[in-house]
Amino acid sequence: MTSDLRNRLLLLLVLPLCALALLGVWLDYRSADEAAVQHDQRLVRLLPALADSILAPAFRQDDSPLLLLAPPIEEFLRQNQGFSGFSVRDRDGQLLLGEAWIHEAVPTTHAPEFHSVEFGGVTYRVAVQLGRTGAGELVVALADGSDPRQQWAQQLLTRVLLPNLVLVVAAGLAIHWAVRRAFKPLLDLADAVEHRSPRDLSPIDEASSPTEVRPLVHSLNRLFALVNAQAEGQRRFVADAAHQLRTPLAGLQAQVEAWAMMAKAAIPARSPAVDAPEGLTSETEKTPPGSIMLRVDQIERLRNATRRTSQLAHQLLALSRADARSLDALPPQRLDLKDLCEALLETFLNAATEKGLDLGLEVEPVHVNGHGWLVREMLSNLVDNAIKYTPCGGVVTIRCGTRAGSPGPARVFLEVEDDGPGVPLAERTRVMQRFYRVPGAVGEGTGLGLAIADEIAQVHRATLTLGAGANERGLRITVIFPL
Repeated sequence: MTSDLRNRLLLLLVLPLCALALLGVWLDYRSADEAAVQHDQRLVRLLPALADSILAPAFRQDDSPLLLLAPPIEEFLRQNQGFSGFSVRDRDGQLLLGEAWIHEAVPTTHAPEFHSVEFGGVTYRVAVQLGRTGAGELVVALADGSDPRQQWAQQLLTRVLLPNLVLVVAAGLAIHWAVRRAFKPLLDLADAVEHRSPRDLSPIDEASSPTEVRPLVHSLNRLFALVNAQAEGQRRFVADAAHQLRTPLAGLQAQVEAWAMMAKAAIPARSPAVDAPEGLTSETEKTPPGSIMLRVDQIERLRNATRRTSQLAHQLLALSRADARSLDALPPQRLDLKDLCEALLETFLNAATEKGLDLGLEVEPVHVNGHGWLVREMLSNLVDNAIKYTPCGGVVTIRCGTRAGSPGPARVFLEVEDDGPGVPLAERTRVMQRFYRVPGAVGEGTGLGLAIADEIAQVHRATLTLGAGANERGLRITVIFPL
């Protein structure tokens, strides 16, 4: 946009300069034409003096006339020596006096005539007139090679076109430089807006912008404020809803867990249980085993549903916190990724063991700056997803360390790899979207784990990438932290 505007301004400024240059050429030609008219008039005024310089041959045996140059003619020839000449001919065109190269047709009237004659590389302006002289009626001609119009035509390239061309080119370069300098604040503003983080909705400093651009900056700031207010309202709603749901969901989950444990305990003993829910106390011994199994299955499904709902509320709250702009104002802390990986290994070890997974650790001491609870939440989501989707007997590995950049120095990374079904290449971008799950994926999930991890990575200006695991099996999720 700015480049096109700059080119249009350059074109609009250079075109008038070209028009002015053509106007200058035309005015220069007009000036030369006026000077040439005055030059012709001068030659016309000198022709009678040349005719008066011709005398009859009183003391000569031949008929050739005598020449006694009048002072005006003598001064003219002296001033234009090498670029002037004259000739005197009779009515038959025979040369009597002067230069032979000055030859023109004999005029039929006594009015002066003008011609151009090329001689010695010089174009001469020749004035010819049939007039009375001391030797009778003869044709006198006066030539001058300093005609301004002829000189203008000969020097058109060097005196007119080339200087104007240089002037237009120099003006074009100067205009290009000036326009580029004038547009620099606008380009800086566009670059600042383009490189802004999607979560950075802070107002732009209007004072640092040119006066002509300030209405645009003011409109952008107003738009940022509206978008920020709308996003903040949505974040508050999600956070408040998730926070309010956590307490009742936690109580419901605890009660359902207790019912499930009582129901399982009632199956082998077939005896009433103290504090058991209604339907599993006094009637246990009378209830057929198949009916008890059905009720246990229903309670198990209810327990799984409450677990998923509690996890969803927790993830929504984490997503709202990770998306909050207030995180930018919180000071980052120095985090030990090795300690974090070891702590999460202990947290998820029981879940991995129950499923028959090999949960391993490959770590080295590394540190990053960030928000500890957010990085823990990110890694927890990645490990939880890996355990959830890796089939029994699989391997899940948590890694952290440094890796050589390409190009650049080594960078700190955090990685979770499994040998599960993985994510198809075409789906790896879409799984970062909220509430999206790969079609046909096994296991239960909300589609928020990777979205939360990616959001937290963006908060820390890190890069989260998905790739295939070892031997092109499973999924490897890598988070590369900035230098």
